[in-house]
Amino acid sequence: MSKKVLFIVGSLRQGSFNHQMALEAEKVLAGKAEVSYLDYSAVPLFSQDLEVPTHPAVAAREAVLAADAIWIFSPVYNFSIPGTVKNLLDWLSRALDLSDTRGASALQDKFVTVSSVANAGHDQLFAIYKDLLPFIRTQVVGDFTAARVNDSAWADGKLVLEEATASSLAKQADDLLAAIN
Repeated sequence: MSKKVLFIVGSLRQGSFNHQMALEAEKVLAGKAEVSYLDYSAVPLFSQDLEVPTHPAVAAREAVLAADAIWIFSPVYNFSIPGTVKNLLDWLSRALDLSDTRGASALQDKFVTVSSVANAGHDQLFAIYKDLLPFIRTQVVGDFTAARVNDSAWADGKLVLEEATASSLAKQADDLLAAIN
């Protein structure tokens, strides 16, 4: 498999609903693309003081550079992008060669799509991503997938996707794979 899709899960919580959705998307991509997950839990808050020399935790850039596409699974935090994801995108959008601040970043021309599990705020979240992603020079792919947390998940911690959501994830995967070609 030559296609590589990097998953960024916007919740750092173990067993998060967005991580569970990512696992479902991984099943859809099985046999079609190699999937890996980005661990960005040690990436510090962005500061230009940490750019030179590059902070070791920002080695996340290497995984992004190696990927053909990125799939973000993002919860909604106060009708917006989680701060951890925004911080990561801030780091990744910086020029690789700081002597040319308009130069290519690790995200340069990467195909990116977004899915989200939340009970409110998808429209606001997706609008922010649709404004931000092209600005940081990525290529936004396809329609985004929104899912609600099923009522039983609050008790047992297990996300159950509705059939329409599963179909939307499958179409999103197909669109992402088609963009890579």
